[in-house]
Amino acid sequence: MDIRKISIGPNYKSDAMHYIVGQDVLGGKYFIHLIQYVERSDSVKIWIKREGEILLWKEFNSNMPVSIEYNINF
Repeated sequence: MDIRKISIGPNYKSDAMHYIVGQDVLGGKYFIHLIQYVERSDSVKIWIKREGEILLWKEFNSNMPVSIEYNINF
């Protein structure tokens, strides 16, 4: 399943950081291209893109509270 959004942090509404596919980051120079769960390392990776260049930007491991929202295509 495609991940649409993740929220990282102990309190979803007040303390969490939210990352959404397509969101501009780093001053609008990049956008979030992919949010990927990696079962082998039990982590979430955020990939960013600019002009055809795709880079791994962040990785969160399982000791961080994470809320995941998936794309639901009807």
